[in-house]
Amino acid sequence: MNRFRTGTAALGALALLSACRAPVDSGWSGYAEGDYIYVAAPVAGTLKSVSVQAGQQVMAGAPLFTLDATPERAARAEADARVLAAQAQAENTTKGRRVDEVAVVRAQLAQARAQAARAETEWLRQKALVDQNFVSQSRLDDATTARTQARDRVTELEASLRVATLPARVDERESAKAQVEAAKQARQQLVWREQQTLQAAPAAGLVADTFWRAGEYVPAGQPVVSLLPPEARKARFYVPEAELGGLKIGQAVKLRCDGCGAPINARISRIATQPEYTPPVIYSNTQRTKLVFMVEARPEPADAIKLHPGQPLDVKPVP
Repeated sequence: MNRFRTGTAALGALALLSACRAPVDSGWSGYAEGDYIYVAAPVAGTLKSVSVQAGQQVMAGAPLFTLDATPERAARAEADARVLAAQAQAENTTKGRRVDEVAVVRAQLAQARAQAARAETEWLRQKALVDQNFVSQSRLDDATTARTQARDRVTELEASLRVATLPARVDERESAKAQVEAAKQARQQLVWREQQTLQAAPAAGLVADTFWRAGEYVPAGQPVVSLLPPEARKARFYVPEAELGGLKIGQAVKLRCDGCGAPINARISRIATQPEYTPPVIYSNTQRTKLVFMVEARPEPADAIKLHPGQPLDVKPVP
């Protein structure tokens, strides 16, 4: 009798324990997450103005913030002057000497030709005197030397006149052209730097936060504004290892959240390749010690606007 009562009591206790155990939930716990766009300028400078504030909706291309562009404008003006100087030098290589310089060479050539004519006349006279034995041969030799020098001077100045009317050599002209192109590219870099002092929204979305105030010095690459586009909102949830085999990329799931109304349709966009333990943000006693895989699902942009990063979600697969 006592043994029968003991067995009956054990069965009753097991039945009561089974009744108290929570039913197995076919869904998973998660939260909303967002892929923020952190807008920064690739140049450093003093923050001149911030055109938006946290919580504001902006369209793509809307101005976000402006840096003081005074140094960039000054550098671009210097680059403009360097381009003009390089162009002038390149243009100069296509021309000969100045008109006045050419005129000087022409005058020198005229004088040399006159001297050559006198030297020729003197040589003829000395030759005739030598033939008549009136003067010695040395007088004719001197006249011959003077005639040769005068002719060489004419040849030299004729060559100088031709050179004075020629442009620079081909390689010098090519070098000047290359310097012009280099100056233009340097100017283009400075124009780009000046343009980067004004940053616009790369996409439409919500201004999540601003990190600097007007008057502060912002280092290059430091975010000033963070944006959250609608399509960047997603669900992140954690699936036990035993249930992972039934999931695949593109699979439909339904998201439920407090105040969201009807369930939100979404599709799995990512399944983590490494396991982890359920993060502390998931407050489920039944999942806390289980090894899980992180999964992400993205709803349509029209529905994604209902999700707020950090918001708890219940995720269930679509049968």
